[in-house]
Amino acid sequence: MKIRKSLMTLLGVFALTHLAPADVFAASQQKASKKVSVAKESPARTAKAEKVAKAAKVVAVRPTKPIKFARAEARQARRAQLAQAASVAPRSAPVGAPDVDNEGNPLLHSAAFMIADQATGSVLLEKNSDAVLPIASITKLMTAMVVLDARLSLSEVLVVANEDVDTLRNSSSHVPVGTELTREDMLRLALMSSENRAASALGRNYPGGLPAFVAAMNRKAAALGLRDTRFSDSTGLNSANVSSARDLVRMVSAASRYPLIREFSTTANYPVSLNGRMRQFNNTNALVSSPDWQIGVSKTGFINESGKCLVMQAWLLNKPMIIVLLDSFGRFTRVADAQRVKRWLESAAMQQKIAGAVRTPST
Repeated sequence: MKIRKSLMTLLGVFALTHLAPADVFAASQQKASKKVSVAKESPARTAKAEKVAKAAKVVAVRPTKPIKFARAEARQARRAQLAQAASVAPRSAPVGAPDVDNEGNPLLHSAAFMIADQATGSVLLEKNSDAVLPIASITKLMTAMVVLDARLSLSEVLVVANEDVDTLRNSSSHVPVGTELTREDMLRLALMSSENRAASALGRNYPGGLPAFVAAMNRKAAALGLRDTRFSDSTGLNSANVSSARDLVRMVSAASRYPLIREFSTTANYPVSLNGRMRQFNNTNALVSSPDWQIGVSKTGFINESGKCLVMQAWLLNKPMIIVLLDSFGRFTRVADAQRVKRWLESAAMQQKIAGAVRTPST
């Protein structure tokens, strides 16, 4: 994990033009150590404790039911390999751990990531950025680009068929078979709510069907210079859909050039009529509703093999930044990592501003 020199240049420009004065000093607190008094145990309590201990030993030796560990072991092995490659410790952080390390770098708990300035292409922060990993529903950004590149009618009505039902993972969907929606609404649900049946219907209704659509996805990846990226379906349910954090920075940047992708991927919620009944669909990324964020493109992803993933184009320090977080550890880690990146950039910019004010003599 490293900070590029371009970050300091970026912060210097930002400090001179955009930052407003702010109170940057906060009082530090220290926790007083607590003395715990140990009460003397009575013989009765001691006997009870021994009884509980014996019961615990009995439970400990009971055989457990067999569980399918194949996918879990695969992910564990991949994480260990990534940690060794980056010479980092396992990503399980203790409660109350600081957001930055001794060098001031943010402590992110995603297995692979890259933060880049979209305007200049400068990489501000990265780890395992060349590791090729499953990307799950991040795939749907490419699905959307291929659909829009084909200039197919967005008002054409598509029907969700049995072929669109997930038989690989048996995932659920709020879009029942037989649902009729325009291609535009299918695209919106695929990007905003990560609806797999909508993404499948988009690929299936491409000229030449799904095989032609997947071929177009891979051609588009090659045209964008994505050397580590391969696609096998339009949904991301297939773990053969892979990419690297470095490639995804380019892919998100390309997706940000499509107005409909920007709009649909950042819509907080949207009501849709499903067979005569209204249903509200919500964005899978809660940050799009936050007033603290200005997000241009957003997409989440998850399958067992990929872990939690998040990619965004967001305006930070009044500049468009690309954030790619892959295989995040824990349910909320990808969002927490994005928040850590935001605080890190804002804190560094403020420190740069203070340093400049100290060097400038008062008049």
